[in-house]
Order: sequence, then structure tokens, then C-alpha cells
Amino acid sequence: MREKVVVITGASSGIGKALAQLFARNGSKVVIGARNHEKLMEVAEQIKLSGGEVAFVKTDVSIENDCKNLILTAVNSFGTIDVLINNAGISMRALFEEADLAVIKQLMGVNFWGAVYCTKYALPYLLEQKGSVVSVSSIAGIKGLPGRTGYSASKFAINGFMQSLRIENLKKDLHVMLAFPGFTASNIRMTALAADGSMQGESPRDENSMMTAEEVALHLYKAIGRRKNKIILTKQGKLTNLINKFFPDMLDAMVFNHMAKEPDSPFK
Repeated sequence: MREKVVVITGASSGIGKALAQLFARNGSKVVIGARNHEKLMEVAEQIKLSGGEVAFVKTDVSIENDCKNLILTAVNSFGTIDVLINNAGISMRALFEEADLAVIKQLMGVNFWGAVYCTKYALPYLLEQKGSVVSVSSIAGIKGLPGRTGYSASKFAINGFMQSLRIENLKKDLHVMLAFPGFTASNIRMTALAADGSMQGESPRDENSMMTAEEVALHLYKAIGRRKNKIILTKQGKLTNLINKFFPDMLDAMVFNHMAKEPDSPFK
């Protein structure tokens, strides 16, 4: 990955931040985008102080022009794009019955359309470089999670988009990868949306027992280097994928019971 130009969305915290730091340490030129400008600047400064090359621009991936601007920033700064990592995402925690439809639209705007916009504008450069486009999905994109209807829907949509993109470009040496992390210690649950669209503000799960963002980033870094099509992380994630193939009805009950044990679960 040395000298490769890598664009990462949602890079102000969590997995995105860890990816930016890891790629920069290994000699990549990173271009980072996120909605929080102050945190984005902090990440960029840390990379610069460590001797890395970085460009950044405030980016709300649900806005098409912001995505276009992020890609143009990468090309204007470093000449091309070798890797695009669609990492930006938000979650939710509410029963669909009670959720405002605006919450579902917001989830789709960030998690699905953000990846579509960035991929659309980066694709000519990625094809030219025979590069990689990566989308960070979720175990919720393998099995629908109760209380996360909008989140799961957005991740299933990304799966279909990326698989289609891979097949369309099968003869063009475009590397297309889907990453399925399990529950990861990051702020995505802190900023998850409630039924009315307000932020949850705290995590309902024990973050200490989860894979760290840095561990997830390392797995993704290696998988991109090996040009893998798919990577599923954590034992729980791999087991979920396996059971869902052969015993999907049984897994429905297992998922319900597991998620119902969360503190203040919206369903019982």
C-alpha cells in the first residue's frame, strides 16, 4: 500500500480513524472525510505529526456534492485514487412500529447513498488504477436485526450494490470488497438514532468485550492487500453467517432472544 492514494469516509473516529492512521503509517497517502470538522482536523494533524501524507475535507456523505468534493480533493492533492473505503455510517435503535420514517431515510442517506455517491465519482480513477472499492457492511447486513430495521436495510442494500458492481467490472480488474465487522467498540452506538431521530447518547452494550476499531482496521488492511471479496469478523459474525445459511428460522429466535437482553431493549 506504499504510495497508494486511499480515500476513507467516516474517518474522524472509530474504524475510519484507525484505518486512516494505519494506512498512513504504512506509507499510503490518505484522504479523509467526515462531518465533524474539528475531529477530522485532529486526525489529520496526528497523521502529519507522524510523518504521513494526508488531505482532508468536511464531508456529509448523504450530500452528493460533498462526496464529489471529497473525490476531487483526493485527485487534486495526489493525482488519482487507488482505494476507496466507504466507512461512514450511522445506526438506530427503535421498533419500526414507533420509528419516524425520517429516521429510516436518514440511515439510507448516509449508509447507502453515501457509498453510492462516493463510488460513482471515484470509479473512473479506480478503474484506471485497477484499484479497490470497499464498503463496511455489518453482521446486520447478513441477518436483519430487530430494533435496527433501517440499519439492516441500508447494509443489505450496500451488499447488493457492491456485488452488482463487482460483476459489472469482472473483466476490468476492479477489486470490490465487502467487510462485515461484528459489534465493534466505537461511537456508532453512542450516536445511534432513537425513534424520533434524536441521538441515543449511550451504548446499550458492553464495549469492553468487543473487537477494537484498531483490530478491525488491521483485518481490513490485510484483506484489501490480498484483494479479498469478503471478510467476516468475530466468531459471532462467522457463526451467524453459517447458521443463517442452514437454519435461518432457528437463527431468527436466537437473534430475538440475544437482542432482547440488551438494557432497555425496545422489545421483549
